[in-house]
Amino acid sequence: MSERRSRRRASRARGEKSSAMSAPAYIKREIPFYAFLDEENIVRLEDQADWIIQEVGLEFRDDPVALEIWKKAGADVDGTRVRAPKGMIRELCQTAPTEFTQHSRNPARSVKIGGKNVIFVTVYGPPFVRDLEKGRRYGTIEDLQNFVKLTYMLPSLHHGGHVPCEPCDIPVTHRHLDICYAHMKYSDKPFFGAITEKSRAQDSVDIARLLYGKEFMDENCVIMGNVNTNSPLLVDRVVTEAIQVYCGANQGIVVAPFILGGAMGPVTTSASIAQAFAEAMMCGAFSQLVRPGAPFVLGNFLSSMSLKSGAPTFGTPEPVMSNLVIGQLARRLGVPMRCGGSLTASKVSDAQAAAESADSMLSTVLGGANLVLHAAGWLEGGLCAGYEKLIIDADRLGGYEVMLRGLPMDDNNLGKSAYDDVEPGGHFLGSAHTMTNYETAYYDATMSDSKSFEQWEEDGSKDTERRAYERWNQLLTDYEDVKPELDPDIDGALLDFMAKRKMDIEERWY
Repeated sequence: MSERRSRRRASRARGEKSSAMSAPAYIKREIPFYAFLDEENIVRLEDQADWIIQEVGLEFRDDPVALEIWKKAGADVDGTRVRAPKGMIRELCQTAPTEFTQHSRNPARSVKIGGKNVIFVTVYGPPFVRDLEKGRRYGTIEDLQNFVKLTYMLPSLHHGGHVPCEPCDIPVTHRHLDICYAHMKYSDKPFFGAITEKSRAQDSVDIARLLYGKEFMDENCVIMGNVNTNSPLLVDRVVTEAIQVYCGANQGIVVAPFILGGAMGPVTTSASIAQAFAEAMMCGAFSQLVRPGAPFVLGNFLSSMSLKSGAPTFGTPEPVMSNLVIGQLARRLGVPMRCGGSLTASKVSDAQAAAESADSMLSTVLGGANLVLHAAGWLEGGLCAGYEKLIIDADRLGGYEVMLRGLPMDDNNLGKSAYDDVEPGGHFLGSAHTMTNYETAYYDATMSDSKSFEQWEEDGSKDTERRAYERWNQLLTDYEDVKPELDPDIDGALLDFMAKRKMDIEERWY
């Protein structure tokens, strides 16, 4: 019995590897969007956002070029405070594409962002990593490469993001080069570039040209930047310069205000949503002033917080509602939307992590997010990337994909033929309809154990985290058999570019 199960597991693993290589590059949504607010109240939020832009204004600091761009556009620029009359910002956003393609070096992996498309992106930005055996520690370049490889192997993750963990063993001033190279070398899924400094954003765009070719990149989006406003109501140089670099090169930008209600935004959720929308819209308008038609994604990262400790909280009703509402606002504006993720404040992959991540992801999916950053691997409020969490989250994402495809209603799925050989009071276990459909009828959650207690005990009494630990280790082993090849000449050009830039850039660890 044990030997037969081992053979079945081995066969299943081969099938999973094959499906990972042939899986769709992204999800095409077939279910309706969930409208949380009625027309009257969604208009009230829009009016509040317009009031903020017109009467309060946003600060655009430390970037004289950005202020000059706003002046030429006819905005009211008072020092570093920028205001705009009602309607101006929405009109500028109209040139941003409702849907666009981010191309990958493997055309089969290219993703369409916006419209009814859904892209799940791995965790982004944690300085720490955690796994079941080594515990919590600073991330390294090996960890980052592992996360890139795992993302490549997991069919429910469509996009590599940029920093699944910080490679803290590489100087801060150099690491953006190693991060971009890791995505180009170890995966053929799309990815983001650096944004923390203008020169690093420019390096990301320049190295992407070596991979894709200048002519192709001039006409197509192949790399994007992801930035946060400095809420409340401050757009700093990091944001405006990143927009100028990426959009100026006809590449994409994602702008997501990061708001903890009661700290970077008003304590009331409606007010924080309106503020976030105002900030993101202003950045979207600025991207179109830099280059009309440049890809722009309106983001939202709104979390509640403990007013006793100041710590962010996730999966609570307030951010869940914001995920639903911001989707309505983005669709009415006509731009793609980024929000949500498998978010949790838990330090480990426990019941708290599961509950908070599930609540956050369900509202994200129902609300209509097109680009879901932090869809897998997020722990500790974003401070830590979890190996096991990545695997567990990715497994659940596969279930959301099934839901997003909708409920099939053809003759086979309605099952009229199922009653041909089943009498009342009988069962469908061996019927022709069951035998025809049993392999594809239900989503198979590989990280869930549905065996009997005796079978589970015989297999080692493993909990979900232990199964996930074994899974990611096996995936890294399997990766070597299916890793994407990179043209040696391009690889050499990328390495030469990195070496020259590292010679030019002072090595600093801060």
